Amino acid sequence: MGLLGKHIVVGIGGGIAAFKAVVLVRELMRRGASVRVAMTRSATKFIGPATLTGLTGTPPVVDLWDPRYPGEVHVELGQLADAVVIAPATANLIARAAVGMADDAVLATLACARCPVIFAPAMHERMWLAAATQRNITQLIADGALIVGPVKGLLASGQQGQGRMAEPDAIANALEAALDARASETASTTATRHDLSGKTVLISAGPTVEDIDPVRFISNRSSGRMGFALCSAARLRGAHVVLVCGPTFAPPPSDIETIHVRSAREMHQAVKAARGRCDVAIMTAAVADYRPLHTANAKLKKQHDRMTIELVKNPDILAELGAERRDGRPVLIGFAMETHDLVAYAHKKLIAKKCDLIVANEAAVGFGRDDTQATLVGPDGDVALPPMTKVELANLILDRASTLLSLQARQTPTDGQTTSSRSPRRRRPLAPPPPRRPKGRSRSRA
Repeated sequence: MGLLGKHIVVGIGGGIAAFKAVVLVRELMRRGASVRVAMTRSATKFIGPATLTGLTGTPPVVDLWDPRYPGEVHVELGQLADAVVIAPATANLIARAAVGMADDAVLATLACARCPVIFAPAMHERMWLAAATQRNITQLIADGALIVGPVKGLLASGQQGQGRMAEPDAIANALEAALDARASETASTTATRHDLSGKTVLISAGPTVEDIDPVRFISNRSSGRMGFALCSAARLRGAHVVLVCGPTFAPPPSDIETIHVRSAREMHQAVKAARGRCDVAIMTAAVADYRPLHTANAKLKKQHDRMTIELVKNPDILAELGAERRDGRPVLIGFAMETHDLVAYAHKKLIAKKCDLIVANEAAVGFGRDDTQATLVGPDGDVALPPMTKVELANLILDRASTLLSLQARQTPTDGQTTSSRSPRRRRPLAPPPPRRPKGRSRSRA
């Protein structure tokens, strides 16, 4: 799905990170989006409007009274936008947005928008941690906004701290995830389905991180997008969703019960705690198979040409779920990502982990993309799917889960009933057998 053909409004605030907004606009356009820009007057002190005009082909909106724009330009932009990104979002801009002010081009456009809104804060760490800023951020989140960053790093002051604007690529990824979630919410194929109403669906997503020392770790390139697509689709179908999420750049869907974890062992504990209340478990997370035996307390120094790190196995979360379920509960779905012999490995995993279904895909079309191509591997055969979005794949997976839940319901006896759909046949009481005659004697005549 991605950003192809989407109309994105980028609102630029007056901070030193405004130069990164140029890179963000370029990245959004590279991904296929049509971009319009609104700027605060303070933003023009850091970056010239001519730069944005050259990039997008349209002058940025700075002055709401600019005679070049007929009518109410902020209304036009708000109606046009599939999403609005405020980057950088300064402390002042965040505060004014939190109370609903609309006294410049950025905030007036924001007030007219009815679409996903992302704020990418950028400021000094002291400003970010200030009680007022945190209170304003809480209000924006309550209003439905997504917050991406800030991240730790070198600040404009030369100090290190949490206040750097997130990188343009991370913001673009978060935007794509938000639009995918919105697409799943408005998809006509799922809007009327409530086949998971009353059910609890447990989903793991993202990578895990295994620390080597305070600055280095072992991980993988999982983005969490497949898990997030499943969360949004399951919620729309009436399920209560429990998401166990490793560290991801994109934020998980809102209004989901989310448990944030870092390592494989933390994910193992979170899944164990939640499994007893779930009807369906879908393990999409790319869990590290191994972790360092020892984690250094201080940064390891470069000393020799070679360094050996001893690794030990992590808990196998999927295998444990399969071994401990009873009567086919919960419905268990795993994922297999391979570089070769995809279906063969998926079949082995299906049996070894005692799953109901394995979703198998090639590593080349799995990580960090909006589209995917998978094969559904089950005990009743394989289904090779055409290329599709992760939202579409999510609904196909949930179709299978819903079918398995229905089969379980039909096979489970209730009090006073048998497992058969037919009523048991009544037997007639047996008549007592006639008395046996002694052998060798003839009947007497009357």
